[in-house]
Amino acid sequence: MPQQRGDLFITGLVLGAGGSRRLGAPKQLLPYRDTTLLGHVVSMARSCPFDQLMVAIGGAADEVRSQVDLSGAEIVVNDAYGAGCSSSIAAAIGAIDPRCDVLVLMLGDMPGVSAATVEAVLAGRGDSTLAVCRYDDGRGHPFAFRRDVFEELTHLHGDKGVWRLLDERAGEVVEVPIAGPTPLDVDTPEDYQAVLALAGEPTLTAAGVTTLGGS
Repeated sequence: MPQQRGDLFITGLVLGAGGSRRLGAPKQLLPYRDTTLLGHVVSMARSCPFDQLMVAIGGAADEVRSQVDLSGAEIVVNDAYGAGCSSSIAAAIGAIDPRCDVLVLMLGDMPGVSAATVEAVLAGRGDSTLAVCRYDDGRGHPFAFRRDVFEELTHLHGDKGVWRLLDERAGEVVEVPIAGPTPLDVDTPEDYQAVLALAGEPTLTAAGVTTLGGS
């Protein structure tokens, strides 16, 4: 059931379209806890106070559809996923509900972000144009964007486009304090080992990682 914070309509967007070039296997499908890496993030997102939940997929899209529980989410297929995260944001903007006031952006390969973190960002953003998490060791996801920057989000480029937007509009950015280190994302076998270790799960050799989730 949709949940609203005050009278704001909130959309969550999980970016899960990566091509996993450095990993050697579709990272969306890597085992994590009792599901997959992307499945865990989407499950977490379903527990957040979103009125609309979207998931952008692209790399290994058919396998993701068949192996990841995407129920409760609207799926956006980004065929240009090789151009970086910004292309997934641009692909999703047109599908955002016209009532949306705030967009929360999450990474599908960052399982350490919790629903409590999302809640904190929404509570701490006030009426700011842009909000980011301020962890003990620096800025990090999730981010929140007010509707008046949605058009700018469609013109970003590459994996660092959002970060450049934050720099360009630095005076409009609110940093929401979040205790602890910045959550890890997964780009390499070593990254995957690290997130497994943090979750208290058995780690794999680099060769073992590449045999998981297809190829």
